[in-house]
Amino acid sequence: MEGEKKSVVLINCAVSMYGNRVRIALARKGVAYEEKPENLAAKSALLLSSNPVHGQVPVLLVGGKPVCESLVILEFIDEEFAGVGEPLLPAGPYERAQARFWASYIDAKLAPCAGRVWRSPAGAAGSAAVEAARGELVAAMRTLEAELGGRRYFGGGGEALGYVDVALAPFTAWFATYERFGGFSVAAECPELAAWAARCVRENACVAASLPDPEFVYQFACGMRKHFGLDG
Repeated sequence: MEGEKKSVVLINCAVSMYGNRVRIALARKGVAYEEKPENLAAKSALLLSSNPVHGQVPVLLVGGKPVCESLVILEFIDEEFAGVGEPLLPAGPYERAQARFWASYIDAKLAPCAGRVWRSPAGAAGSAAVEAARGELVAAMRTLEAELGGRRYFGGGGEALGYVDVALAPFTAWFATYERFGGFSVAAECPELAAWAARCVRENACVAASLPDPEFVYQFACGMRKHFGLDG
């Protein structure tokens, strides 16, 4: 029926950096939605039918129609709910292109090495892999810190949460896990990025309410390592 409000459903996993991007965006826009928790060890029929190509979270169902891939979903939310809340992407074409570039950088450069920090097996070979991954992760964080350039946020002219902030913020719930497995300190290596992470949570209810507790994330990572026999 014309004018009827569309249902909004998010298929997600509580510790997913990608799914929690969508949580933040929906909360920032003030969009009410239903969340369906997903067990990635036993994927549901709904997930597999909604994302038959990759079978991964997140998937956003709006009026029953699925949208997949977190960065695609963020842009969809910005367009589908235009005029509701603050926009995620900046208005200017150049600024939008820059925001897309840095969000893509996060997925291409930060995410893979971050995963290797906590997923590498125990033993000498694993230790070497962790050391290499830690170096790549710190380098990626420093690149992002340089782009932040002393501003309060990546978006909003440096003064408000934007697309890149939403793309990166969910990784901050994993910082403690990276530190404990990687043997380093984000605050020591990238103090301005660490301050930005704390600011995101402290000043933005949409972030604070959307991220899992860091200790919960760490215990999840420990459980995954045990499940896959990575501790020897």
